[in-house]
Amino acid sequence: MGQARDDYVLDLTASRRGYALNRMCLSLKDAANRERFSADEAAYCDAYGLSPEQKKAVLERDWTGMLDLGASIFYTYKLAMMDQKSMQYLGGVFTGMTAEEFAAALRSGGRKFG
Repeated sequence: MGQARDDYVLDLTASRRGYALNRMCLSLKDAANRERFSADEAAYCDAYGLSPEQKKAVLERDWTGMLDLGASIFYTYKLAMMDQKSMQYLGGVFTGMTAEEFAAALRSGGRKFG
């Protein structure tokens, strides 16, 4: 029980640490927000209050760094959906899927991830 509680506290801390990053990635579900992000990524990151480390990870598409900084993996996928190369990378690294299979799994609401 103690380990489960400790794991929960660590998960909660990570989610709070990544709150701004997760909110920003979730916002990219909207087409207008994706256009604003594409026009000026740095300013969009600033508008969501990302830390300098989080902003750097987003601008460099450092997926491992984003996850280490508290981002949810599914919110990170939302950012990856913006370009095919990132989709292919994440699909292969995290799931072994092709970019097309990965995109289909995301559209299914994640059910195909098991």
